[in-house]
Amino acid sequence: MRQKPIVVAREIVASSRLFKVEELQLRFANGVERTYERLASKGTGYGAVMIVALADAQHALLVEEYCAGTDDYQISLPKGLIEPGEDVLVAANRELMEEAGFGARRLELLAELSLSPGYMSQKIQVVLARDLYPQSLPGDEPEPMRVEQVHLGELSSLIAQPNFTEGRALAALYLVRDLLTQRGEFSL
Repeated sequence: MRQKPIVVAREIVASSRLFKVEELQLRFANGVERTYERLASKGTGYGAVMIVALADAQHALLVEEYCAGTDDYQISLPKGLIEPGEDVLVAANRELMEEAGFGARRLELLAELSLSPGYMSQKIQVVLARDLYPQSLPGDEPEPMRVEQVHLGELSSLIAQPNFTEGRALAALYLVRDLLTQRGEFSL
């Protein structure tokens, strides 16, 4: 196992309402020193969830929302922050109700994904939601989200859509498709 570098110095070089930029001066085991920067949460975050909600054995729900990072409307999986003291599965069900208008009777934690581990500390929990029922909760979204479905056997066509660019969502969809195939619950 490789030895992690030693943190020689650490400093917050920028800060906003949501994020801080931390500069790390690192010394690696071979003596080489480098400066890295990373985007970190303000320390108040309790993590996030991304939900692959199955409308039936072959279709997952997607939601469309405005994304400030790309300055356009994107389709992706329902997702959101975990509230203080909230269980991951409870948070997933709440976010599903807020964003897609469905609750789930069966929830399963599948994996933890990062977006860009070289520059960001945030991670997201991927949850499989099944046995859906109509149930809405008010959320923090500024406008209603449009809900659509994608067939798990047609994920390559989803990639071709210019308004679907989130790599974590694509990874989560393939993860669920492969898991269900291994379990004998889905076939292409």
